[in-house]
Amino acid sequence: MDDTLAFAPIAELATLIRRGELSPLELTELYLERIEQYNPALNAYLAVTAERARAQARAAGAQIAAGTYLGPLHGIPLAFKDLVDVAGLPTTGGSTLLRDNIAAADATIARRLFAAGAVLLGKTHLVEFAFGCTGVNHHYGTPVNPWDPEIHRLPGGSSSGSGVAVAAGLAPAALGSDTGGSVRIPASFCGLTGLTPTVGLGANTGVVPLDAPRGRGGPPGPPPGPRVPA
Repeated sequence: MDDTLAFAPIAELATLIRRGELSPLELTELYLERIEQYNPALNAYLAVTAERARAQARAAGAQIAAGTYLGPLHGIPLAFKDLVDVAGLPTTGGSTLLRDNIAAADATIARRLFAAGAVLLGKTHLVEFAFGCTGVNHHYGTPVNPWDPEIHRLPGGSSSGSGVAVAAGLAPAALGSDTGGSVRIPASFCGLTGLTPTVGLGANTGVVPLDAPRGRGGPPGPPPGPRVPA
C-alpha cells in the first residue's frame, strides 16, 4: 500500500473507507507496519495494541460491508495519550508510579470514540503526569521529533508521543490533553494542527488529571498542507 496514505487527512481516509476503496483493516495494517518500522527510533508509542486494533478494524469493516456506516471515524485508527483509560490496559500517566495501573473502564472520550467506530493503535508517551512543555520523560524515554531526529530536537509536551506519532505518519490523529498548552505545544513543535476544545465541553472522566477543572482532551492532527514521512 502507498505510504502516502499514512499522511492523508481523516476526511480523505473516511471517504475511501465509505466508498469501499480502502478497508479499515488495510489502513490499520499500514499504520502498524509503520509503527513497527519507525517507533523503535522515534519512541512515540509506549504500548502498541496491534491485535486489538486488528480486531476492531475487522469489526468495523464487517459493519460497513453490511451497510452500517457510523460516520467519518468509522474504521479510522487513532492513538491515545497514555493518560486516557482504556479498559484492561495500563494507564501510566507517564510515571512509573502508575506502571501497574490497569483501567477498569474506558474513559468517556475513549468510549465515545469507540462508539463512533474508531480503532485504537496504542498508547503514546507523555511528560510525567502531563506536567511539562518540552516532552521530556526520564522514565520511559523522550519521543524524537521526526523533523530532525539526528539532533533530537524536542517534540514539545506534554502530549509528546501523540504529536510525534501524527507527524511521522504513525497515526492519522491522536488524542492529547491540554491544560497549559499540552496539545498546542507539541502540535507547534511537530508542524501539526492541534485542537484544544473549550473547557467543560467534553467529559474528562477516566483521564488522569493535571488540573481537573481546566484540563481537556483534544487531538493533535495533520496540518492543512501535506506532511513528510520520518
